[in-house]
Amino acid sequence: MSISDQLQHAFTLFDAANKEDPNTEVFQGKTYPKELLYAQRMTEQLNTFAPNASEVLQLTARCQHIRRWEITRDSFEMNREGYLRWRQELKKFHVKKAASILEQVGYPEEVIKKVGFLLEKKQLKKNKETQTLEDVICLVFLEYYFEPFAAKHPEEKTIDILQKTWRKMSDKGHAAALKLPLSEVSLQLVSRAIGPR
Repeated sequence: MSISDQLQHAFTLFDAANKEDPNTEVFQGKTYPKELLYAQRMTEQLNTFAPNASEVLQLTARCQHIRRWEITRDSFEMNREGYLRWRQELKKFHVKKAASILEQVGYPEEVIKKVGFLLEKKQLKKNKETQTLEDVICLVFLEYYFEPFAAKHPEEKTIDILQKTWRKMSDKGHAAALKLPLSEVSLQLVSRAIGPR
């Protein structure tokens, strides 16, 4: 996947923003700011899943969680309504933060609007790039975040989350998910969640 100078500049600024994350994650013996590591995983997964992705999609994958820690889950009511409001506020926040950086880099308004459209996950299942982004998000979750999530929650909730994740994905996404290097325990949970195939 070719990287233009402008795209590389945007990546550098996105990463600089995410390096400020006070939350950290240890991966392969090294400590990373959590959202910086997430952004790099998104780019890596996009490169594998959709190697010919457009520049707009590459930009969106890299900034999908930009400065996410600034709006915490506990700043909203701890119920479903609060969760949905939190997610909506995050989307608007990510669009604003990404737009500011993209303007600084010199991207035209058309590109900035397209990135915003994808960040808001508009026309899922209808728009090809929105669907590709969602597949990549789900694949990153399954590969890196599902097992820690499963360890903290009852099996019933874990199965429910897996089923919701699976429903959001395309057939291509499903095929890629089944090839991920998941543990035996995770594979068993996935098999139970998606049922007979």
